[in-house]
Amino acid sequence: MNACKLEDRIASKGPGTLQQTKTTLQKAYINSGVIGLRNELEYILYAEDVTSKYSIPNLEQQRKVADMRFPAEWYPQARSLRRTIHLHVGPTNSGKTYQALKRLEASKNGFYAGPLRLLAQEVYHRFKASGIVCSLVTGDDVKIPEGEIPTIVSNTVEMVNLGQEYEVGVIDEIQMIGDSRRGWAWTRAVLGARAKELHLCGEPRVVPFIRELAALTGDKLEIHRYERLNPLKVMDHSLRGNLKNLEKGDCLVAFSRIGIHALKADIEKVTGKRAAIVYGGLPAEIRTQQASLFNDPNNEYDYLVASDAIGMGLNLSCKRVIFETLVKRIPGGLVRLSVPEIKQIAGRAGRYRPAAQQQNKVRSTENDAANIGYVTSLEEVDLPYIRQAMAIEPPPITAGGVFPGEPIFQKFAAYFPQSVPLEYIIKRLLNLAQVHPLFFMCDPKGQLENAELIDSVSGLRFEDQMTFMAAPIYSRHFTSRDASRAFAQCVAGNSGGRLLDIPQLNLEILEKPVSGNKDYLHDLENLHKAVILYSWLSFRFGGLFTDRTLASHVKELVEERMVRALTEFSANKKLRKDSSLRRQIALRKQIQEHKRLLAEADFDAIESEETVPIDLSADSNSLESISPETQAA
Repeated sequence: MNACKLEDRIASKGPGTLQQTKTTLQKAYINSGVIGLRNELEYILYAEDVTSKYSIPNLEQQRKVADMRFPAEWYPQARSLRRTIHLHVGPTNSGKTYQALKRLEASKNGFYAGPLRLLAQEVYHRFKASGIVCSLVTGDDVKIPEGEIPTIVSNTVEMVNLGQEYEVGVIDEIQMIGDSRRGWAWTRAVLGARAKELHLCGEPRVVPFIRELAALTGDKLEIHRYERLNPLKVMDHSLRGNLKNLEKGDCLVAFSRIGIHALKADIEKVTGKRAAIVYGGLPAEIRTQQASLFNDPNNEYDYLVASDAIGMGLNLSCKRVIFETLVKRIPGGLVRLSVPEIKQIAGRAGRYRPAAQQQNKVRSTENDAANIGYVTSLEEVDLPYIRQAMAIEPPPITAGGVFPGEPIFQKFAAYFPQSVPLEYIIKRLLNLAQVHPLFFMCDPKGQLENAELIDSVSGLRFEDQMTFMAAPIYSRHFTSRDASRAFAQCVAGNSGGRLLDIPQLNLEILEKPVSGNKDYLHDLENLHKAVILYSWLSFRFGGLFTDRTLASHVKELVEERMVRALTEFSANKKLRKDSSLRRQIALRKQIQEHKRLLAEADFDAIESEETVPIDLSADSNSLESISPETQAA
């Protein structure tokens, strides 16, 4: 530890090797205790041996392969075009995406790229309903009209086709180019899209970065600024934990499927009124039906309970947005919502009206006054934080994410024996990588989790390892890991890819009676993730995973049972009461426990304010973005 401190004083340009090792050991100890620490030390010793044998002798050549300072040069076909970038910026509910989609609708051919499957599906259905021939391409779902050539394709952002030339391209939620994990996908789409007109939609804080990016690529840049179409105000008080204070048109935001359905059950019991639900994991038909029920003022569905997916472009007529809590659980523990997340979600308050309707000069002052959007919280403890967040302007985005593509990995891996684990290849490549100040290297946590599973399967070609590294693998539960490993073994052996021939898939759960039991729900969710992965792989290994239609049917059966099971899940009112306060206390305890563990291991404690300071970052750790459903791209 003293050596680390000495190295810190000597090195002024950033953390040295010893400091990086110390940080790695800290994380391993926090996540897995002594066992994690031992495993990490064993890996470090192994990696040191591999590095001395195969990396140090070829260091200069490997550094050249890992040179990622000029990502704009990776896409020569896009650089050969004279592109015009139209940057549409403004707050939520300002009509920026509407205007970009209108231009896409009028084009000869084009694409839409969104952050969620849910949004890609929404745009697909919108154009289809307008009589425009449109296709849908996400990681695990492809819909191409029969007998017609689609003029527009709606994608998740990872699936943008860089090999085809378009007249118009629309990339939504462009501020996610600064996301620590998925930012690379937006950078790839912006730098590589072969579109004569590229429309980027997002928050104003992205303007300085896009200016620099356009200067780097030589593209013409036009900035279109929008104002919010209706006022947005923070209320003076919360609901004080009492669901009887709900009003028709209210939307409550929660951060888990179980939490959403528990709130729905509690609301209906307390108020005697119906509540619709919307979240990304719902089947498209059910989601559309639920949204329509809530948006229609002439029925008994007075309330909406939704995930934070509503912060990304869903068109819902919410009078008030009410946060159930500001602390949510992600795979790494508890975190508090960042300022951009709060602003994005809160901005959905106010009755939705299309921008064309808003711009109609014939409108009454009374209707405008009635369309003020309000934001508050379920419990009083969260309201000061909301008020503070809404008054703060997040810092501008100054860099975009990058991540090595498959060609870079293949060139780099060629310097090592085939027996060297993929985990080492990823870590060593990123360790040697050089990045331009306008960009940053994305967090490889997801890729490394996949690599750990991949390395346990022998016989996979490196190309196949690359495919599984990008796959929507859910590795945090043993049943999901077993199913994913079984899929990889099918590829390694080039056999056994029929859905019914894979015993690790718990298809027997479909024969059990529907129950609100937590274990039953958990089994359904794990099967759902496994079937999504099977569908994703069927588009990459079509000759092996041949039961795509059956997988789609199983997915529908699972989703139908999930909806019924979650509906039966009974909310515990005593547990819900003061839940946000309890989560904030738990968050503080989590920070203190991390400090204690580090102190016991003679590590320096992680710096952290006792009061858990306001988070200005824009990391995307939403219910939607961390799930394999949205990683399926």
